[in-house]
Amino acid sequence: MTRLARRLGLLDAAVIGLGAMLGAGVFVVWAPAAAAARTATGLIIALLLAAAVAGCNATSSARLAARYPESGGTYVYGRERLGPFAGFVAGWGFVVGKTASCAAMALTIGFYLWPEHARLVAVTAVIVLTAINLRGVTKTAAATRALVLVTLLVLLSVVFLGFSSGTHRESPDGMGTPLAAAGLIFFAFAGYARIATLGEEVTQPDRTIPRAIPIALGLVFAVYLMVALTCVTVLGVTGLASSTAPLADVLTASGLGGLSSFVRVGAGIAVCGVLLSLLAGVARTTLAMARRRDLPAPLAGVHPRRQTPWIAEIALALVVITVVVLADVRDAIGFSSLTVLTYYAITNLSAWTLGGPWHLRAVAAVGLAGCVLLAVTLPLASVLAGVAVLLIGCAAYALNRSRH
Repeated sequence: MTRLARRLGLLDAAVIGLGAMLGAGVFVVWAPAAAAARTATGLIIALLLAAAVAGCNATSSARLAARYPESGGTYVYGRERLGPFAGFVAGWGFVVGKTASCAAMALTIGFYLWPEHARLVAVTAVIVLTAINLRGVTKTAAATRALVLVTLLVLLSVVFLGFSSGTHRESPDGMGTPLAAAGLIFFAFAGYARIATLGEEVTQPDRTIPRAIPIALGLVFAVYLMVALTCVTVLGVTGLASSTAPLADVLTASGLGGLSSFVRVGAGIAVCGVLLSLLAGVARTTLAMARRRDLPAPLAGVHPRRQTPWIAEIALALVVITVVVLADVRDAIGFSSLTVLTYYAITNLSAWTLGGPWHLRAVAAVGLAGCVLLAVTLPLASVLAGVAVLLIGCAAYALNRSRH
């Protein structure tokens, strides 16, 4: 079996995690979250709840990645700790759910940068970002660094301009319904798993991954908290809930509407960063599944010189482009929410089996309970769609095993 090259240090790994999280979510999640929370207090509590569950998941991911430093993330951990079937469920949920997310993010880039030709822009983005990934993981990390810097510049500029404008709208007091909002906000954190899925390409993974994940998650939480406070302070929770472009509306409400195009371009660039790292993560989980014949074996091919999973990356790009051209998946990927929570539930269950100090097992237990709790708050249609996709995968798995 050809291995991938270990070329990512602590900074590169942390930046890839940042790039995976600082993207589409931070630009769009606040409006539906505010509508669910109904109060400013509820929105902030929802952010804290989402961060707490993400922190538990991150701790479990880091422990497992240090023990099993190879590509595949929870697909590998589930197989090793819970058995092949649990690993397959995690891997299948991740690949299918995140492939749909890739298509949705590509379309988001198009609608931000050139709405009249969104699909053309989306296809171009997928081709360009796949080409970067094919050149090697160090090129992916370098491009992500540049995109993260642009994203941080946009977000921090909105925070500074919003607060310095002196605009303030009152928001209702009270607790609201933060649990439902937390389920929405959680997915803006989910990118830290990208660090674990690149475990085979990280130097000294037993030390680097457990350090990179909390660094990335901590920085993202600080940025999200500042952005959330700015949005709810300037727009009020009612105005925020009705906004289709919250960060642009913050500038408009602050008397700086002429800068909204700055946010629009920044949002497009930010989503490029997320799509870049997500394509890399899905390709590596596909590689891991193909190595074990849970997906077609040719997908396990590794480029002899660049040492990248080039066949998996090209196949993924073709699937994403097909979905982008034929369907509008922005409103049709609710099932991926459930598959992501299933993925992390298996992560925490796998971490529980590692044993160790009681507080680490408690973290895994809390993370597992949090994933289940957030899953049951999802809309019924999303739950049913997610379960259907998982069952299709399970049926294919059973058929494949019966043939062997």
